[in-house]
Amino acid sequence: MALAGLALRGAAAAASRPRPRLRFATGPLGRRHAAHFTFQPDPEPTQYGQTQKMNLFQSITSALDNALSKDPTAVIFGEDVSFGGVFRCTLGLRDKYGKDRVFNTPLCEQGIVGFGIGVAVTGATAIAEIQFADYIYPAFDQIVNEAAKYRYRSGNLFDCGSLTIRAPWGCVGHGALYHSQSPEAFFAHCPGLKVVVPRGPVEAKGLLLSCIEDKNPCIFFEPKILYRAAVEQVPVEPYYIPLSQAEVLQNGSDVTLVAWGTQVHVIKEVAVMAQEKLGVSCEVIDLKTILPWDAETICKSVAKTGRLLISHEAPITGGFASEISSTVQEECFLNLEAPISRVCGYDTPFPHIFEPFYIPDKWKCYDALRKMINY
Repeated sequence: MALAGLALRGAAAAASRPRPRLRFATGPLGRRHAAHFTFQPDPEPTQYGQTQKMNLFQSITSALDNALSKDPTAVIFGEDVSFGGVFRCTLGLRDKYGKDRVFNTPLCEQGIVGFGIGVAVTGATAIAEIQFADYIYPAFDQIVNEAAKYRYRSGNLFDCGSLTIRAPWGCVGHGALYHSQSPEAFFAHCPGLKVVVPRGPVEAKGLLLSCIEDKNPCIFFEPKILYRAAVEQVPVEPYYIPLSQAEVLQNGSDVTLVAWGTQVHVIKEVAVMAQEKLGVSCEVIDLKTILPWDAETICKSVAKTGRLLISHEAPITGGFASEISSTVQEECFLNLEAPISRVCGYDTPFPHIFEPFYIPDKWKCYDALRKMINY
């Protein structure tokens, strides 16, 4: 009883102490959700005709609709895609194009990709969905040993270049270890694939359509935290954004900041903080395509600024920031004014309640940038 009384009194005292407050973003319906970034929309594109307000998942739906309309051989398949998928990216497409072109598969990622390879080898356009990027690993052998090598091993007699694999990717605020992973680096080690990660709705539609029409198997990772958080004016008609071309979003002279997907919005905030607090001019680059990546744009920028910070959500060891860092060190060694900095996830499984501590947020990036400037 005495021990129970002590425990109760301790709990009451702890409850009475002031608790640290988290910063929350409020959605349109008043719901609150923790956010480690502020989405910054791209300007409305004017070169592709009429635009419409879309969030990220709607821009994906629009791209898939355009692809199915243009190519009568195109098919979409995966777990639950016939009713729209868990993120609603294929909503309405089965009703519009029929159950022979948009259909569900068993819960078997290896089978989904293996089937997609077969469809693509026949000359049709295969668009496979893996429900979460975290569950792409059962299909790893099919992607790495079959899809990526099909053209090479047949001496270009056969290929599955018309295969595109879509997968929701990255942290979402509450996904924990099985719904938050960023596995792009695993596939960056595999010649024969293209790996793409967009930063918002406009980029997502243009890059996805380019992947679908590209004659190499492509993996298209979609930042799921942006599905509803990211809203832009997106062209209604088809348009194409080139693969393997990084984009300089902001010119600068002192530090080069590189990221992809959601993390682009983090480093854009860091660039503003650096200018306001330190008077430091940052060049911000969205890599967009992980494989084959645009080394020329990155190296050209670092030759000018002399400093490089790379940030991604995936664990730091073996992450794609390592490849960028190594290449830049080889190509720009005499231009560097400070060691290259990598601000990434920790070498742990992705945590649940500790996600705010795991994420490479703007404060971690800003601290690393400050250390580079003071080096």
